[in-house]
Amino acid sequence: MTDDRGDGLEERRKRLSAELADKHAEDAAEAKRDAQSEESRKGMALGLKISSEFIAAVGVGAFLGYVLGLAWPASKPWGLIIFLLLGFCAGVLNVMRAVGMVAPPPALSVEAKKPGKED
Repeated sequence: MTDDRGDGLEERRKRLSAELADKHAEDAAEAKRDAQSEESRKGMALGLKISSEFIAAVGVGAFLGYVLGLAWPASKPWGLIIFLLLGFCAGVLNVMRAVGMVAPPPALSVEAKKPGKED
């Protein structure tokens, strides 16, 4: 009688071990899917950031050129053209900084600007 009970316990232990191994495999697969999903979200966020910075730079350049043309009529077409191109260049520079192709500008500290300060 003890052998039957021992066999039953051994059978249950094997079955539970197999179920536990399946659960671990499912958890690992879910963790992998979550990591891929997180990478996808990061890429989407970076793409939206880059595109919005580029569009904003071009828009601001065009707006400044248009306002310059209204304020100073002699520069009507040229102000818009020049500032639109400057906005485009600023947008390209922002994109290149965002992807790491160009180093960001150095931060200017208040301490470094004080006159009479020597290092």
